[in-house]
Amino acid sequence: MSEDLFSQLFELFNQPGPINWRLAREVANHLTGEPAPIDPWLADEYQQLTRLAQLQIAESTPLEVRSALSGSPVDRVTWATENLRSFRYLVEPLAEKLDTSSGGGPLDAILKPLGPALLGMQMGVMVGFLSHRVLGQFDIGLPTADVQDVYYVVPNIEAFARDNGLEPQNARLWVAMHEVIHQAEFSVPWVRQHFFDLVERYVGSIEVDMSGITDRLQQMQDPSQLEKMMEDPTGLAGLLSTEAQLPALEDAQALMAMLEGYGDHVMDRAAAKLLPDLNGIRAAMDSRRSEPAQGEQGLNKLLGLELKQEQYRLGARFCAEVERRWGDDALHEVWESPDHLPTLAELEDPVGWAARVLLEDGI
Repeated sequence: MSEDLFSQLFELFNQPGPINWRLAREVANHLTGEPAPIDPWLADEYQQLTRLAQLQIAESTPLEVRSALSGSPVDRVTWATENLRSFRYLVEPLAEKLDTSSGGGPLDAILKPLGPALLGMQMGVMVGFLSHRVLGQFDIGLPTADVQDVYYVVPNIEAFARDNGLEPQNARLWVAMHEVIHQAEFSVPWVRQHFFDLVERYVGSIEVDMSGITDRLQQMQDPSQLEKMMEDPTGLAGLLSTEAQLPALEDAQALMAMLEGYGDHVMDRAAAKLLPDLNGIRAAMDSRRSEPAQGEQGLNKLLGLELKQEQYRLGARFCAEVERRWGDDALHEVWESPDHLPTLAELEDPVGWAARVLLEDGI
């Protein structure tokens, strides 16, 4: 790491606010690399595929598909810049904990200037690493607080197709469908806010290892240790205790599994008409999910929301079984209210979910 970067980092440490977003932006920019403008013809193709995906998804789900969205093909730098603050709901509760845990004691001298820097750096590292991994806006399964458009991180999609021997246009269309169906899910009036509420309730109840935080803050003053921290997007995970928060964790896991499972269920039906190599794309995506990259590991471990490949399959199997037994209308009941969502246990027991939701409501 260059001395210039270190001098810039230390100058950035004393910034106002509970999270040092300026430091986060500088770290993310350092990790994303140089801008890579998207060829106009390729940007046009992504936008055309977005419209095709909207038509196909709209025929395969009763959820509202927002046809006004044209899709935004971007490079890694643009995605990181646009999304950095939109993940603030993940760390704001932690910022409050760091601010209140010192309680005016001897830790104040360290926490006040460096606590916001630690969180800012962690966010910058995670988003910087994610910029080399994500295919689209909803690829990591988490919504953003501000950005609600359909995004395509073009260099990553092109590399995914090339590395897996996929026909590029088919891979692009698959990602477009994935973006469109997840946009439809989060456009259900209550879903986005319910997700934020679950994460806030869960993250807000996490216990922070203050001695570990203090050690980490002291390490930030050592250039060699600081460099190691910038190479580790899982840095804060070991300083958070989540064992006592199992109910809140399970609610969030169940929603994430349902969102991804329903998306896969709808996409398999819609994509079968257009993608002759759907099985190959699905196998490549399954392999990709089973081996999350560093940015995803850091995000998942920070929240304790690690989802195994089996949980994604569980959501898809739940959707297929509900539709097979009781039809499309019954499956759509999931989106009527938060109370109609399956629990983590009910994802393995569709009959139990139906007894609670369909029979009790006289459906």
